Amino acid sequence: MAELVLEPEAVAIARPDVSHLVTEDDTPVDNIFSEKQQRLLTEPLYSSWKGGAEKRPFVALANVGLFFAVDEPAIVPDALISLDVTLPEEVWEKRHRSYFMWEYGKPPDVVVEVVSNRQGGELGRKKSLYARLGIAWYIVYDPERQLNAKELHLFERRGSGYIPTRRMWLPEVGLGVQLWTGTYADLHATWLRWCDQEGNLLLTGEEAAAQERDRAEQERQRAEQERQRAEQEYQRAEQEHERAERLAAQLRALGVEPEA
Repeated sequence: MAELVLEPEAVAIARPDVSHLVTEDDTPVDNIFSEKQQRLLTEPLYSSWKGGAEKRPFVALANVGLFFAVDEPAIVPDALISLDVTLPEEVWEKRHRSYFMWEYGKPPDVVVEVVSNRQGGELGRKKSLYARLGIAWYIVYDPERQLNAKELHLFERRGSGYIPTRRMWLPEVGLGVQLWTGTYADLHATWLRWCDQEGNLLLTGEEAAAQERDRAEQERQRAEQERQRAEQEYQRAEQEHERAERLAAQLRALGVEPEA
């Protein structure tokens, strides 16, 4: 059977018309914490993870529209990860300005929502929609516990819906999550962060650079300690040599030739 080859014109016709879709509406981020949390969910993936041990290509986005149908408006997750895809070279083209599922050929693998109020529908309509879209992992971080008593909700897709899970490791993705209390971007808070299977945090670029500086400083200190020890050994050897010379001189003065 002859292979079907589509001409560029045919490919263009096959793609849906997205000219009517709103990819940016200039609506500001809802609060300072959410903006920083979104950055903390994307930047370390590029700084420290880089697709994991297998170096899988991936796209990590924050506050970018996820389009699943040409006749539906986008849903905008706080963060998403999609594995085995790459960003298009021309991101300013309309069909590349958002995450169009038909362009990437798949739904994201992970979606994260950060709760800032009770109107977002994170455990209701959004959860149902993400499950229907086939997103394997859905994470809801509720730092102020506005939805219920739980701070962190993890859902794994089974069949056509989600089931809650206590697992903090996402095996198919190769990432884990944990809550971490510390200072990020000059704000001390409890943050949702990615980690490896052993629970080690994925470092931001700044953290990785600071860690490298600390490692270099430790190496410098070790080298300095070795130099000081070598200097002390040299001084002790010099003192031993001087004592031996004085003893030899004393023996010669007594008419005794010292042994070599």
